[in-house]
Amino acid sequence: MYFSRLCLAPGAEDDPRLWRALGDTHMFHRLVWELFADRPDRRRDFLYRVETGRGERTPVVYTVSARPPEGDNGLWEIATKPYRPQVAKGERLIFSLRANPVVSRRDEKGRQHRHDVVMDAKWRLRREGKPIPPLAQLVREAAGRWLQERAAKAGFRVEEEHLWADGYRQHRWMRHGRQVVSISTVDFNGILEVRDPEVFRRTLFKGIGPAKGFGNGLLMVRRV
Repeated sequence: MYFSRLCLAPGAEDDPRLWRALGDTHMFHRLVWELFADRPDRRRDFLYRVETGRGERTPVVYTVSARPPEGDNGLWEIATKPYRPQVAKGERLIFSLRANPVVSRRDEKGRQHRHDVVMDAKWRLRREGKPIPPLAQLVREAAGRWLQERAAKAGFRVEEEHLWADGYRQHRWMRHGRQVVSISTVDFNGILEVRDPEVFRRTLFKGIGPAKGFGNGLLMVRRV
């Protein structure tokens, strides 16, 4: 596996493709896919995350992939290194994760639907006639529970007192005048404890949650 950091190449700030993509999750996804599309039938075997607003040469893209990103669309300077994380049971790590937290339910016809956990919690409180807290509190509680519930299967435990969930955003993009995709994202930061090193390493490669093709699920860690 490989970990890569993609910074803007000189002159990329003048490329209209970049500025169009910054406001369009689907378009940015296509720019990243170009770096791994070495053949038409290639399936996604990478995770990525886009960071904006930090320094002059933004956005910065981080990827974890089965092969190094290649190709030259004129936008990126790419720095790649092998990624072989060594972790031990009980080790504590600082983590950062952007995810698409959803809950799946079946309707009366048995069809399964995904629901944004934040809006799902809001609607549930409304149905029960309970007061709805401020959005920031709702995000922390609903999205925090979502991550805690998935942590054990992903090989780690989140230290609840050090967990922060914010940056809630709804992303929609249109095609031919109609909405085709709608996803919500939350940024998680905190400290975790490794419970199962082998499962945890797989999580670092496979990611957490859905919508990974749109810049979600990459768990980035560093030692405390």
